[in-house]
Amino acid sequence: MAEPAPTTNEPTIEADPEVNRLLATLANHLYHVLTALSSSLPTTPTLPWAMTFRVPPNVKFEVDDCEEPWTFREKFDLIHIRYLAAAIADWPKLMSQAFEFTKPGGYSEFQDYDIVFYSEDGTLTDDRELSSDTMQTTSNGMTVPIQKWITTFLQAARDFGRDPCPGPRLGGLMRDAGFQNVQEHKYKVPIGPWPKDKHLKTIGAWNLVQIENGLEGFTLRLFTQTLGWKSEEVHVLLANVRKDLRNPKIHAQFDFYVAYGQKPADAA
Repeated sequence: MAEPAPTTNEPTIEADPEVNRLLATLANHLYHVLTALSSSLPTTPTLPWAMTFRVPPNVKFEVDDCEEPWTFREKFDLIHIRYLAAAIADWPKLMSQAFEFTKPGGYSEFQDYDIVFYSEDGTLTDDRELSSDTMQTTSNGMTVPIQKWITTFLQAARDFGRDPCPGPRLGGLMRDAGFQNVQEHKYKVPIGPWPKDKHLKTIGAWNLVQIENGLEGFTLRLFTQTLGWKSEEVHVLLANVRKDLRNPKIHAQFDFYVAYGQKPADAA
């Protein structure tokens, strides 16, 4: 799939490696907290090693593009892939390659988001309960900057040819690739410490830190180079989005999906 050419003369925006490492650490910690606090989380083949920060001495790291043809010389007992929302152009191809390089009888697991923000009590779009300093009327009638931001972000990612919400599709994609015994699990992840439940409050607090630290990196390139916004316009919107993220009267959340399955023992 050809990527659309930039529609603006804004300078190219490069990712900050230090910020990327911080976000990876926060994302990992968020999943560890979710795992530790939710009794309903599945016990999958990944969890024993996923719950530790120790790296075995026989592990080596390779940096590669997972969308290019995989060139590994061996197949794996376990393939674990996560956090690729708005990053993959061809999900069936990725699933097919994961299936090919899983050993017969082995497992693959995918974890990813449906990053459509929503509330179950109307606080994300209902302006009656919000403070006046977060109001911003938009062309489509929405009054909450965070809703304007996520709606625009989702559209920009799709315009760029990347699915920002792969989570709900993971199980079906795995089955289509040939995996069997596919299990799917969905979890609500709050944004901010607004839940009354102490476990969800902890998860929401860590999720807020993760989103706030990545907000600019998530947004700038897509909005300026795909949608043609000026950097100044993006920063003004993000300043209001940060207010919404920290507003305890806005009970925003999104969904997180885990899907895992087994390659048939008689598969090649």
